[in-house]
Amino acid sequence: MAAKFEVIKESQECKARLGKLYTPHGIVETPVFMPVGTQATVKAMTPEEVKALGAQIILANTYHLYLRPGHELIKEAGGIHKFMNWNGPILTDSGGFQVFSLGDLRKITEEGVEFRSYIDGSKHFLRPEDSIEIQNCLGSDIIMAFDECTPYPSTWEYTKESMERTGRWAERCKEYHEDWDKQSLFGIVQGGMYKDLREKSAEQITSLNLPGYAIGGLSVGEPKELMYDILEFTTLLLPENKPRYLMGVGSPDYLFESVIRGVDMADCVLPTRIGRNGTVLTSRGKIIIKNGIYKRDFGKLDEECDCYTCTHYSRAYIRHLFNVHEILGARLTTIHNLYFLLKLMENIREAIKQDRLLEYRDEFYKKFGYV
Repeated sequence: MAAKFEVIKESQECKARLGKLYTPHGIVETPVFMPVGTQATVKAMTPEEVKALGAQIILANTYHLYLRPGHELIKEAGGIHKFMNWNGPILTDSGGFQVFSLGDLRKITEEGVEFRSYIDGSKHFLRPEDSIEIQNCLGSDIIMAFDECTPYPSTWEYTKESMERTGRWAERCKEYHEDWDKQSLFGIVQGGMYKDLREKSAEQITSLNLPGYAIGGLSVGEPKELMYDILEFTTLLLPENKPRYLMGVGSPDYLFESVIRGVDMADCVLPTRIGRNGTVLTSRGKIIIKNGIYKRDFGKLDEECDCYTCTHYSRAYIRHLFNVHEILGARLTTIHNLYFLLKLMENIREAIKQDRLLEYRDEFYKKFGYV
């Protein structure tokens, strides 16, 4: 198969582990944070900049690329790597989360999902086979099975129906996918906040013997402690010799807690999205750079950071850029936020190597303001 996973070291103090994920476009050291390039671009960044920050693998969005510019065009261009000039590994999600986020604009059936485009209102029908076909055209290294992300809260009855349908769709995705030497298909475990349903979903999805497994349907509005409980329970149901991917998390605390519970991969739009809005992650917590307190602050965004932004620009200057609506402001905060999380994951890997991850977490939390 295209993706192979090797566990290098298991933590002596928790479920964390170091690993290597081998893909056609390079080796990924895990645990890893994947910056999100929704529309074949990590917003405000060039691929060269993203790589220089330490990104090993990025994520792109099947739903958005299907609508614009179209998967056939990307295939004609030589695939997504060539189209966006990124020569490292790429993971594409199935489009399921975006489709199911449309609410009244979509209708779910056993065959697939009918939805209206958020761009022009045009009607589309997406089956599991269509999602795989689109991802085949994109040419990403890792592709995701089409699933339904159950909202929170949901009843046990609805969650069970949704989870079982997700399982049947995963079987259809596996049957349709052909080129396993170029693209690895990951399955997604659902089941909402119900442990019995999570257990059934994990049993069904792992029986497909896919090269990796994702945990979906978490960080969708549920209380943090419930999220941790379901995550820990679900992670233990997944094979130890396959990568485990927690979808859609990117805050420092969620990254720490997921890795501690055995997660190998995570992604989120958080660093780029909050960066564009003027929120900055620092070793002492979040700051909103547009606030007046920074008008004459000529220090770095983060005194402990050595990224390009912190090396060259002051808080006062970046605040000025935001206040006059200059694009450079969003670029500089995006650079810093991405570097912050990528560096955090690098430090987490080193802490696992030294068997001091829990100590490092406690030190970070105290300084960041979580405790």
